[in-house]
Amino acid sequence: MTWAAVCRIGQEGIKKRFAQSLFHHFNMLRWNTILFLLLMMVHPSQADVNLKEVSASDILSAVAEYKGEKAVLVNYWATWCGPCVEEFPMIVHLAEQFADDAIILFVSTDWLDAKQRVIEFLQKQGVTGLSLIKNQNDNEFIDSISREWSGALPFTIVYDKNTGNVVDFWEGKQPEKRFFYAIEKAISEGNQR
Repeated sequence: MTWAAVCRIGQEGIKKRFAQSLFHHFNMLRWNTILFLLLMMVHPSQADVNLKEVSASDILSAVAEYKGEKAVLVNYWATWCGPCVEEFPMIVHLAEQFADDAIILFVSTDWLDAKQRVIEFLQKQGVTGLSLIKNQNDNEFIDSISREWSGALPFTIVYDKNTGNVVDFWEGKQPEKRFFYAIEKAISEGNQR
């Protein structure tokens, strides 16, 4: 066998291996693209989170809009608040569980310059749709929401389905059963009238 024959076989082998490698990389690119598109469908995008700037009066008006239709739980939280972050997934679960009879409003008390951080947190928690962020001075905002609120976070208020009156409120992280019973009470009191 001549040197040219060895080189020709080597070139053909190299071409074959190159073609196989190119085909493999093309397939990997195709599968990575498909995987990326699937993940985009499963993972909520920023467009799915609508973060609206609101004042205390805007929140109270939103609560009033649900009067006679649904009980309302408003959770005031912040991305920097450890207890808020810890209880957040549980509240998201309750929002899904009570979706027919109650609405849960998430109100971030972060500063407005942290909006992107708030959106990213909400996305990570699987929250879609409307969420709120305060656009008011802390003291004015707190006093307008409830005179009973010291400003500690998290802070939760539950409103009756029928009258829109406060059924329960608390500061600090609470167990799921506290939320559950408060929502049940707000729904059942609304149904009794």
